[in-house]
Amino acid sequence: MEEVTFHPVMRKRRGLASAILGLTVGLLLGFLIQSYKILSSNNNQRLNIYTPSPMLGSRVLVKPSARNVPKLNDDEQINSSSTSLVFVGVMTASKYLDSRAKAVYETWGRELPGKIAFFSSESSIVPENCPDLPLVPLPRVDDTYPPQKKSFMMLQYMWNNYGDRFEWFLRADDDVYVRTDRLEKLLRSVDSRRAMYIGQAGRGNSEEFGLLSLEYDENFCMGGPGVILSRETLRRIVPHIKYCLRHLYTTHEDVELGRCVQKYAGIPCTWSYEMQSILYHNSSGAQAFTGNLKKKEVHRAITLHPVKSPPHMYRLHNYMRGLRIQELQQERLNLHRDIYTMAKQLGIAVENLKNFKIADGVPLFPISSISKEYPGDTEILGVPAGLRSFEPTTGDEVIPWDFLSRSEYSLSDSNPRRRIHSDIKEGLEDITREVMASINACSRQRGRIVEERSTLYGYRRVDSYGADTILDLLLVYRKYRGRKVTLPVRRHVYLHQHFTGLEIRETVDGEEIDETLRNQRNNKSLQNIFRGGLLNLSFNSEEKDPVKSKTIHFILPLSGKYEVFQRFLQNYEEICLAGGEKTSLLVVLYPHRTEQNSFNRTIDLIEQLKYKYRSADINVIPISGTFSRAKALDFGVSTLNDGDLMFFVDVDIVFLESALYRIRANTLLGRQIYFPVVFSQYDPKLVQNAVGEQDAFIINEKTGYWRQFGFGIVSLYKQDYKSVGGFDLLIQGWGKEDVDFYEKVIKSNVRIFRAADKNLIHVYHDVECSRDLSRTQWSMCMGTKADTYASIETLSNMIYENPAILEFAKARRANLTSAAG
Repeated sequence: MEEVTFHPVMRKRRGLASAILGLTVGLLLGFLIQSYKILSSNNNQRLNIYTPSPMLGSRVLVKPSARNVPKLNDDEQINSSSTSLVFVGVMTASKYLDSRAKAVYETWGRELPGKIAFFSSESSIVPENCPDLPLVPLPRVDDTYPPQKKSFMMLQYMWNNYGDRFEWFLRADDDVYVRTDRLEKLLRSVDSRRAMYIGQAGRGNSEEFGLLSLEYDENFCMGGPGVILSRETLRRIVPHIKYCLRHLYTTHEDVELGRCVQKYAGIPCTWSYEMQSILYHNSSGAQAFTGNLKKKEVHRAITLHPVKSPPHMYRLHNYMRGLRIQELQQERLNLHRDIYTMAKQLGIAVENLKNFKIADGVPLFPISSISKEYPGDTEILGVPAGLRSFEPTTGDEVIPWDFLSRSEYSLSDSNPRRRIHSDIKEGLEDITREVMASINACSRQRGRIVEERSTLYGYRRVDSYGADTILDLLLVYRKYRGRKVTLPVRRHVYLHQHFTGLEIRETVDGEEIDETLRNQRNNKSLQNIFRGGLLNLSFNSEEKDPVKSKTIHFILPLSGKYEVFQRFLQNYEEICLAGGEKTSLLVVLYPHRTEQNSFNRTIDLIEQLKYKYRSADINVIPISGTFSRAKALDFGVSTLNDGDLMFFVDVDIVFLESALYRIRANTLLGRQIYFPVVFSQYDPKLVQNAVGEQDAFIINEKTGYWRQFGFGIVSLYKQDYKSVGGFDLLIQGWGKEDVDFYEKVIKSNVRIFRAADKNLIHVYHDVECSRDLSRTQWSMCMGTKADTYASIETLSNMIYENPAILEFAKARRANLTSAAG
């Protein structure tokens, strides 16, 4: 056996090497530990948010965490609740939390058959303008683009926290709108126990085709319109999310998600042409869904993408709610029709259904007929749909049909052939769209689709029950299953649109007064009476009407027209002064170039009225120079306060007290300006022979016409006059200043309210159009002058009764033609 010995030099060398090695390893480990501490410190510093401490009054560090995340009860499992169908994860960014995310949460996010949460970067916090926003700041995730990590981490969070609570999971962006009722209908028609990957299938655009590392049979669901994953699909891919993140082939988040689903769930995105219409993507970018929403693409879709602007998100939501209201109203009509039909079959009087009982103590309508919740009168709403709902008893009650083609032909209008008005055209488009949707409701099952080519002609009328329409449609029938066929076909469509009853809302200054507030006001009035004691009853202690208590400040520009002003002042005295209305009158008076004495006589007339009514607020401001309506009104405005209600009026106007009430009710400070549509009288010398002597406030087609394009009569507050920009003071002479001001209001944030007012009458006077006017003003003036002669019917009767007029016109035209030649 050999003896092993150690040389002292060897031991020394080995000890030195070990020391060097230990020192090196120690330094390396120390460097790594220190680096980790520095990184960890920086990370915590970046994540920490300073918030005030309620106890110490100083600032403490709080790590951001999920806020307002949806919570479920223990008994809420899959298929156990209407609120556990789908969980929606919305990808957003910190800069969009107070805008896009807020808009989503306050619109369709509150109507989901499930829950919603918003996923953003780790430093995100709940915005102050939406404190209940369910926000999940994802750890170690920022807002850089593309958001692959954010998307995968969101899916992992959804599975880890809600995987056993929901059937479906929707990955959405913060610029998508979801019609939640239709989403629920779609998801409940699909087996959620299977692995499903639903969306609008894509393989990239023409520039990307072949560059996304996709096989010939692979695709992905486009992320914009939304991606729907079943619970089974999410279960399969979540364990492999880290692998999918480490093996990214492109910068497209939706492509990588599709690749991960294909690899680990074994399914592609739904290959369905229908998905392009129900998960709809508009390629217009920021301009998408900013215009007309009455389009078949909008009506057919379940999701709409993109909606970049939050105001347009709210607008779209209101439009969809309007469509839902229409659907509910149609369901209500169908129920009334069923009740009506059954009552007829059972021999029950329809008019007695309000108090009818199905059994003892079980009324047919559990709500009283005088309640606002009452579903409507079956005797009216239950009439079966048809073109014979209204049955005339005499020949005068027969309602003629209007014929529609490229123009509209009507017996009820003074102009028998006219262009189709915009409201009729819009109504026909709505009808056609609904008809085509009904025809194609079962197109997928039948393997065919019917497309509209054009409307050849139609008939339309309106009776006491609703609107009846007959259309001749040119359609294209396409069969795509089995033997493919394409055929043009014509079909007649018979439609009845039933009126749904009258609904009334009471508003004061734009705020609706509900029944509770009305009762409180009535109770308050009674309390004021009883507080006076039995011997001190005061019926003047009732609360004042908030509408009638407003003071209307009349501003009247005037030059000459002394006799006309006498009539106006007499009308003002009768309605406002003798009637006790809260009004003031300011006359801005210019001298007239021909009526030399009218200036002083007008001032004397005003002084006489002020002497008669000592407490009346009546003033006159004399101004020299050439008459300018814009300058006169602007000068009158300058004498009032910002909160004063102003009424710009002409001396040719006569009015009744009900017109003053509408001025007060329809003009809202900071929100709405009222442009009443005034009734303008025809020339009495021409009309008197046709209708005889009559009252000024009798309105029909022979006495006058509605000034739909007149904007000079307007009521508004001074504050709104200033915010809109006021009149253009450079406009001289007749007209145009009102049109210019109306266009300014259109472009402003203040609403315009227009309505025909039968108690505002423009009395006829001769229109003089000076050649000194600009070409535009002169054309407008001549058009107004032509409109004031008489109605088309009156003028045509004059021509038929006097053939010489027609012969003169023919001769004049011949002379003009020969002179031109």
